[in-house]
Amino acid sequence: MPKAKVNSIEINFEINGSGVPLLLIHGHPFNRTIWDLQIEDFSKHFQVITPDLRGFGFSEVPLNRNTSFEDYATDMLCLMDFLGIKKLHLSGLSMGGQIIMEIYRQAPERIISMVFADTFAGLDSTEGKQSRLKMANRLENEGMDAYAEEVIYKMIMPKHVISKPVIAGHIIKMMKETSAIGAAIALRARSERIDYLNIVLPTIIIPTLVIVGLDDEFTPVSKAEELRKNLKNCKLEIIEEAGHLPNMEQAKIFNKVVLEFLASA
Repeated sequence: MPKAKVNSIEINFEINGSGVPLLLIHGHPFNRTIWDLQIEDFSKHFQVITPDLRGFGFSEVPLNRNTSFEDYATDMLCLMDFLGIKKLHLSGLSMGGQIIMEIYRQAPERIISMVFADTFAGLDSTEGKQSRLKMANRLENEGMDAYAEEVIYKMIMPKHVISKPVIAGHIIKMMKETSAIGAAIALRARSERIDYLNIVLPTIIIPTLVIVGLDDEFTPVSKAEELRKNLKNCKLEIIEEAGHLPNMEQAKIFNKVVLEFLASA
C-alpha cells in the first residue's frame, strides 16, 4: 500500500482505475475501506483515490495533539500535489463531507464537483460541542471497543445490524481498529471547525450532490435539505432503507446516483 509524507504527516492511500481523479474522504471513526463497495463501479470511469486520514487506518497518528480541522484538508491537497493531480472530483461522507468543504475553501479552482454524503455544514450546538469533547476523553481513556458496539445501531439502521451481518461486521471492525488517540484528536479538531454553512457554501458554484439516508440519526434529512437550500447548483437524493452509511447499506443505489451525477457534472 503506497504512502506519502505530506504536510509533515505520513498518509496511506490506495488508487484504482484511470481517468479524471475522484477523491473519496471517509468519515469518523473509519478508514479508506468504507469505500470498498464503491471502488469497482467508480474505478471503471475514474481514477479513484481513497486515503486514510491522519490518525486513521494505516496513516500516521499526529504527534501534535493540537491538529486543526484545516490540517485534514491540507493533507489531502498536498497528497494531490504529490500525485501530480491538478483538478478532481470530491466526495466526502459525514466528517469527510466537512473536510471536502474545507478543501474547497482552500483550493476552489481545483475542484470540478462535490458529493456530500450524510453530512452537515453548520456549527455544533454548545451541547453538541461538549458531547464531542466528552467523547474524545472517553475514547482516550476506554479505547474504541465499547463505543463501536454501542454506535453501530446508529451508524446503520438497527435492523441492518442483523440482516446485513457482513456490512455490520466491517463497520465494527473499522471502528475497533481505529486509533483511539487519532479518533480523539479528530473529535477535538472537528469541534473547533469554522461555520461552513455561512462562510463556504455561499461561495460554491460548481455542481454538487447531496445524499442522505432516509433514516440517518446523526445527520437527518433536514440537514441535507439545509445543504441544498444553501448551495447554488445542487441536487438532493434521499436513499430509502439506509441510515448514516447509505454507501454500505444500499451500495448499488448509492453508486448509481453518484455516477449519474458525475457524468452530468
